[in-house]
Amino acid sequence: MREFDEKSVTAAVLARMDDCQDARFKQVMTSLVTHLHDFVRDVKLTEAEWITAIQFLTDTGKMCSDKRQEFILLSDTLGVSILVITINNPADGGTTDSTVLGPYYWEGAPELPLGANLAVGVKGEPTYYSGRVLSNDGSPIAGAILDVWSGDGEGTYDMQMEGDVGMKARGRIRTDAQGRYSFRSIKPEFYPVPTDGPVGRMLNKMGRHPMRPGHIHMIVSAVGHHAVTTHLFAAGSQYIDSDAVFGVKESLITPFAKHPAGTAPDGTKLDVPFYTVNYDFRLRKG
Repeated sequence: MREFDEKSVTAAVLARMDDCQDARFKQVMTSLVTHLHDFVRDVKLTEAEWITAIQFLTDTGKMCSDKRQEFILLSDTLGVSILVITINNPADGGTTDSTVLGPYYWEGAPELPLGANLAVGVKGEPTYYSGRVLSNDGSPIAGAILDVWSGDGEGTYDMQMEGDVGMKARGRIRTDAQGRYSFRSIKPEFYPVPTDGPVGRMLNKMGRHPMRPGHIHMIVSAVGHHAVTTHLFAAGSQYIDSDAVFGVKESLITPFAKHPAGTAPDGTKLDVPFYTVNYDFRLRKG
């Protein structure tokens, strides 16, 4: 058959995959084609709207670079990222919840010693982070890695700063023999996701705000365990109930205890107030 109507064309496309040897790929593409065709029929998509969609995706690709991933931002803001993460990373038996990677992860952050200041030269309120990395049975994990990154105290990431500033507010910390970690950074503040591209235009058209609550990112990994990509959210931060990327998990909302100027946990004398955060990460064996 060479001619298809709006119903038969779906079956025809699916039949063309009869010789596909990759069962999982065939399953995914069969579902994708079926749902995509059903979507077109459901909304009675016009030719002009389809061209607009293609141009939107083209513009999204043009915004991508080695320092910005607009497609991740699109996935995040449509709730797809958190859906995929939640399905594939169940927090079993009290293990740490996963959340979105976000568009600002940068591989190759330096490994720094315990207690290091990740935020040298970065604007923001000093904050001391500490805790343990544990296995799901509660035993400490020595040599676990926390790959940490955040924006500054105004929510601006190094990738967004003018000029080539290099890595800021990033670092990799390794736990000690008792599974303990500690480092200094800043208290994260709420900020908007980038709105100068196609995703920003989409959010505006939807009538949505682009804001994320204050959070610090980390990927926690250890030999013999499943790595977890997660955040610590500052309790009480604005937008905690309406995160633009749907990434908030209750278990990740963390108190930031404020202290007056004085002696910090590492013995440093500070003439400004500072915060402390204590949080234990639990990883699934695997």
